[in-house]
Amino acid sequence: MERAEYLLPLSRPKVGVQGVTGSWRIRKPTINYVKCIGCGLCWLYCPDSVIDIEDVGSRFRVSIDYTYCKGCGICASVCPVKAIEMVKEV
Repeated sequence: MERAEYLLPLSRPKVGVQGVTGSWRIRKPTINYVKCIGCGLCWLYCPDSVIDIEDVGSRFRVSIDYTYCKGCGICASVCPVKAIEMVKEV
């Protein structure tokens, strides 16, 4: 099985103002791309489906849609190499 075969079209965040995170978020995840191994666990466990995975050749690159991210920290908790850190929202 090739790596991209397991990427399924999962639900996306609500479109429009319904799913938008307001100014109440206290922490947000940041990704250390040097540490990230592209395993996809953050993408799999994100309850708001705000993490995207892009296949960039030999590995995956993840990105976060901060417009809809609630800052729950689940992505940071499940990361096996601690490549995601929750930082204070400014």
